[in-house]
Amino acid sequence: MTSATASLSPEVAVARSSNWKAHTAAYFASFIALGLMTGAIGPSLPSFAERTQSSLSQTGFIFTSLSLGYMMGSFVGGRLFDSVQGNLAMGAVLMIAAAMAATVPIISSLWLLILVVFALGLGQGAIDVGGNALLVRIHRREVGPFMNGLHFSFGVGASLAPALVAQSIGSHISWAWWAIAIFVLPIAARLILLPGPATQTVQEDENDRQSDSAMVVLIALFLFLYVGAEVGFGGWVYSYALSIGADEMTSGYVTSIFWGAFTVGRLIGIPIAARFLPRSILLADLAGCLLSVAILLLWPSSVEALCIGATGLGLSMASIFPAMLSLAERRLTVSARVTGRFIFGASAGSMFLPWLIGQLFDACGPQSMNFVILAALAVAAGVFAIVNARSMK
Repeated sequence: MTSATASLSPEVAVARSSNWKAHTAAYFASFIALGLMTGAIGPSLPSFAERTQSSLSQTGFIFTSLSLGYMMGSFVGGRLFDSVQGNLAMGAVLMIAAAMAATVPIISSLWLLILVVFALGLGQGAIDVGGNALLVRIHRREVGPFMNGLHFSFGVGASLAPALVAQSIGSHISWAWWAIAIFVLPIAARLILLPGPATQTVQEDENDRQSDSAMVVLIALFLFLYVGAEVGFGGWVYSYALSIGADEMTSGYVTSIFWGAFTVGRLIGIPIAARFLPRSILLADLAGCLLSVAILLLWPSSVEALCIGATGLGLSMASIFPAMLSLAERRLTVSARVTGRFIFGASAGSMFLPWLIGQLFDACGPQSMNFVILAALAVAAGVFAIVNARSMK
């Protein structure tokens, strides 16, 4: 046993004893790739519209297709990573995603593009499940800071993608997508050649922390509400800023402030997760979220208040997802199938709540965004209270 594993609990030392650094680095790289593929879709829409001779409203179906594929991929991935050697499955899924990413920019038919993006979403959902489940399998109870690092890696990829697309627009957008595909291939090859971690067996599930279907549903509901609020605010804050009098440049800056704070929060969350329990982090994060939304509601016409609220929301939301997964690992046997259910709930929230905000934005006014996000976070806080009470038993 190496010095890096000597001070750890026996189960974690066993899990980490074989190339745990190589495994962790490969999963982080996979999530950078996932962020690149996710973040490149939005900036590519005008080019997609031009190539397929479609309107921007028509190309908006690409987001729906991606989300549906992501949901199905998370469901299928949950079963896949519990039945097939984890790294082999992860490498194969990355290969498929790379092929779809290389195909996306050269399609001239909108409906064929929507179909290919659906397949890309399938791969992304499976990658999301695989990265989270395999990281938990390697690090077990000490997964907290590594989980924050994994999701920070996604943020790095998502932040780099728009710049990569912007650099290629002058020549051809295909180069950006081909660069992403080329980046993915060596990661996939590395994972295929890297042995383990093995699949979890039924005996392990029986001997480890008991499965709790009610807890799984509660955590999936929590992630539905939280991710819906995150994507809803990030997607609509630009339009909201315009509605309260900000110009286009300022509205863009507000959006960047939110996602920039979100990425910084993920980075800060790594050392925090190493020092504090997940339930303490979640309590502080939810309080920060509610306070930030309260600022938006108290000063609804102030751009300055919006900047403060966006910063607070970004920092507070950043570590909620990894902290909840870390809390789940302490209470449940977090198999890939269970992780798939969590990601499925999160994906459903990322579709429904932004859609709901869109329906209310014109009908009831821009402030409906704040009320929907407040309601989602308040209910999420209630669900967390129930999860916390059950985890204390």
